[in-house]
Amino acid sequence: MSKINFKKLSWIEKMNYLGQRKKPFIFILDFELKKPLIYTTDRIPNNIYYKFNDIKNYQLHGEKSKKLQFEILPVEFEIYSRAYHQVLKEIQFGNSFLLNLTFPTEIKTNYTLKELFDISHAKYKLYYDDLFIVSSPEIFVQIKGNKIYTFPMKGTIDASAPDAENVILHDAKETAEHFTIVDLLRNDLSIISKNVRVNKFRYIETLTTHEKTLLQVSSEIEGTLDDEYHSHLGDIFNALLPAGSISGAPKKKTIQIIKEIETVNRGYYTGVFGIFDGNNVDSAVMIRFIEKSGSKLWYRSGCGITNMSECTAEYKEMIDKVYVPVGRKH
Repeated sequence: MSKINFKKLSWIEKMNYLGQRKKPFIFILDFELKKPLIYTTDRIPNNIYYKFNDIKNYQLHGEKSKKLQFEILPVEFEIYSRAYHQVLKEIQFGNSFLLNLTFPTEIKTNYTLKELFDISHAKYKLYYDDLFIVSSPEIFVQIKGNKIYTFPMKGTIDASAPDAENVILHDAKETAEHFTIVDLLRNDLSIISKNVRVNKFRYIETLTTHEKTLLQVSSEIEGTLDDEYHSHLGDIFNALLPAGSISGAPKKKTIQIIKEIETVNRGYYTGVFGIFDGNNVDSAVMIRFIEKSGSKLWYRSGCGITNMSECTAEYKEMIDKVYVPVGRKH
């Protein structure tokens, strides 16, 4: 057998190749899949820090060295409203029934990207070459044995709101949106696995930010992979991407609309990053995302639009998601 030139393989082929050999690696896959990155864990560049639950490759102190200043300069409401109504028109035409509309928000802070990465707490974290950081609460997929799990997260409310948990769980718009995403991801898992089922539907998770506590609604979906799934990890992720929770449904047409309406390419924002440890996979959606462009920092956020949405409320939710999750050592 001739020697394979690993560098010339596509990202799909690289993941299949390393998975077949049970060689541990990390992957960083951008939304448009134009700049996918695959690194074996023994050759991680020194400008990349990652954390996947309890697995991490850095030692930072995780404490604020100074009071955090964090100013938010969101896109003007008129600009957001114009894009929102374009989305609503597509929904009314029947081209989409759920679309995750996102915008960049300029932020001003006295912390560097690395310092923000250091003090943030999240299940999943990524620092990439002083270009962007991720502090994500949202699992994309986990593979344990031959079981694959995904945990769609849809529905956010300020925990201080009166009767917040009851309100978010009984909100008609949020419930419909969550149903849509669960159905989409159940169908996605059915492409690459068998015996797909929803184990838990609409449970509450708590997130702490630098300003407030948020409640978010998640579900758990499970499927069964074949015993040789390691050999086609790349094919599995290619079939599942992009994540349904940050695109919409139906996925293919909705992605096309997103590319036409959003003002800038998403790049690594709302892509997926993860790790294969030689046996299992853990991965997350790249949200809670801050990127550097020139001398400015931009926070990317968004929310799902349906025919039951209200423009002002969606605009406020997009801004509410601009935060740094601080408070614990990670």
